[in-house]
Amino acid sequence: MRLPASDQIAAERFRLWGSPLRRAGRGVWHLLVLVTLVSASLGAQAPAASSADAPRPADETRETRLARADRARIRGRADAPVWIVVISDYQCPFCKRWHDETEPLIDRDYIRTGKAQIAYLNFPITASHPNAQPAHELAMCAAEQERFWPVSDALFRTQGEWKSLRTPRAFFDSLARSLPLDQPRLQRCLAAGEMRELIAADLDRAQRIGVGSTPTFLIGGRPVIGAQPYDAFRRAIEAAIAAAPARP
Repeated sequence: MRLPASDQIAAERFRLWGSPLRRAGRGVWHLLVLVTLVSASLGAQAPAASSADAPRPADETRETRLARADRARIRGRADAPVWIVVISDYQCPFCKRWHDETEPLIDRDYIRTGKAQIAYLNFPITASHPNAQPAHELAMCAAEQERFWPVSDALFRTQGEWKSLRTPRAFFDSLARSLPLDQPRLQRCLAAGEMRELIAADLDRAQRIGVGSTPTFLIGGRPVIGAQPYDAFRRAIEAAIAAAPARP
C-alpha cells in the first residue's frame, strides 16, 4: 500500500489524495493532506491571527468554512520536509494508545523541531464504533474554529467515558462547553452536519488506497500500520527525512 507518487516534493507524494482547491465528492473543498498546501504562501510568514478570534464576514461561504477546518488539522512548520498523515478513529482503542504514548514523542522530536508536519485524516469505523462519527464531527466543527487539536486531545482523553454510551450527544456537548469554543457557532455546525461530507471524503480516499484498519499512517508517502512502538516511527521518519530533497 504505497502511494504511486514522486518523492521529490510533498505535494507530489500526496497527489493521489487530490490537490488543493479541488472539489471532492459532492462539492466539498478538500484541501488537506495534500499539500502543496499554503506552504508556498505561508511558509516563511509569521502565523496569522486565529480565525477563531477574528470577526467573520457575514457572507462567508460554506466552502470557506470547510477549507478553514481542513487546514486546521495540520500542525507543524509549512516548510518541514516530511509529512506524517494520521488515519484514525476516535473510538479505536489502538488509536488512543498511539495518541497517548507515541504522538507526544513525535511532537517533541519532529513537529516542534520543524523536521515534520502532521495531518489528521478521519476514518470512523462505524460498524464497530457507533460513537465515532459524532466524535469526528465534533472535532471537525472545532477545526472550523481552528481548535481541532485541543478537541482531538479531549476526545481521546475521555474515550473511556463516551465510547459505550447509547447516545453520546449530551456528553459531547458537555465536553465542548469545557473547551475554548464559540458554542453557538459549534452547535450550528453540528446541527447542519456541515463536516459530514468532508469526513466521508477522507474515508473514501483512505479506502481507495487500501486502508482498512486504524491507526494507519503515511510517513513521507510510505505506510506504517498500527500503534507500533515509537522506535518504529522514529526509523520511518528518519528514513523519510534522509530521502527528502534538501531545503533551499
